[in-house]
Formats: sequence, structure tokens, C-alpha cells
Amino acid sequence: MNDNNPLATDLLWGAAAIATYLGLPRRAVYHLVGSDRMPHFRAGETIGARKSELAAWASGAGRAA
Repeated sequence: MNDNNPLATDLLWGAAAIATYLGLPRRAVYHLVGSDRMPHFRAGETIGARKSELAAWASGAGRAA
């Protein structure tokens, strides 16, 4: 991984990493992803997310009214 790449530092890979970043249980991440209520993407079976999108979503800026 290139440490000079801002995208690389913005990515979280796996439900455990996302849960730790958000301060949620891992099961809650699976629930939010399964109900499509959290910004995420998949690379095969692995869940991924961008920290910047999660921060906006968590603050309410990324939520639909």
C-alpha cells in the first residue's frame, strides 16, 4: 500500500475495521450494510467503506431526509 495515496488512507476493509472506526458492534455494521443504510462497497465478499463517507453519514450530512 502506498502511504502517499490519500485514497489508501481513506479506505476501511472489513466489518471489524468499520465497526472499530464507528464505535459500533460488528453485528451492527452487517445490519446497516444488509439494509443498505450505510455507505459501503463490496470487493467480492469483503465489505469496504471510505472514512470520509462514513464521517459524513454519521454526522447526518450523508443521510437522506
